[in-house]
Amino acid sequence: MAMQLVGRERRKLRIRRKLSGTAERPRVTVFRSLKHIYAQAIDDVTGNTLAHTSTLAADVKSAIAESDKTDAAKKVGAAIAKALLAKGVSQVVFDRNGYLYHGRVSALADGAREAGLKF
Repeated sequence: MAMQLVGRERRKLRIRRKLSGTAERPRVTVFRSLKHIYAQAIDDVTGNTLAHTSTLAADVKSAIAESDKTDAAKKVGAAIAKALLAKGVSQVVFDRNGYLYHGRVSALADGAREAGLKF
């Protein structure tokens, strides 16, 4: 019996067919849970994660003490941008991972853009 893909998983696969990250332009992917948001930069050619951060990371967690989830997502975007710029990466491909480009996902992207990443 074939497994059926529904909702976000189907959108995720449709997006991933078109996107791929390289060492010069990695793929920044987002995962969103009810409480936290995670971001990682992936080089799909070698399969390596170049940088990662989330609202659980120590530097971000101290900065978002009493802010709402959208502000926290913006700070996570700034943190991933800072980590990538330190490694010499300035351009990325944004993978919304099947989520709508709205709310926390767009806030993360805006935070990364304001910190200096180019999408």
